[in-house]
Amino acid sequence: MSQFNDSQPIFVQIGERIADMILSKTTREGEALPSVRQISADLAVNPLTVTRAYQSLVDIGVVESRRGMGMFVAEGGHQRLLAHERQKFLTEEWPRVMARLAALDLDPTQLLKQGGKDE
Repeated sequence: MSQFNDSQPIFVQIGERIADMILSKTTREGEALPSVRQISADLAVNPLTVTRAYQSLVDIGVVESRRGMGMFVAEGGHQRLLAHERQKFLTEEWPRVMARLAALDLDPTQLLKQGGKDE
């Protein structure tokens, strides 16, 4: 969990990693997430960067802060995150995928029928 790319701010990348933990159910609803200090030390980043990553997940109702206890996956957080990520995919990534398919003259219907099998 230490390499970052230059295409996105670090707090966004950290937020995505935390979101992946929730989506994969590595951390379940009601469970504690790693502390800001722990992530900050593990990744050698400023604690404010980690706080900002957590805040982005708090803002969409996926994570909750419990005073004096830390950050926890909110009840219903997995479903909210899943809905949020699906919407984000459909509005941000899917149009790029469709444009790339069109540029390569690939038929999405045929690709789905093929099911990933080589010809």
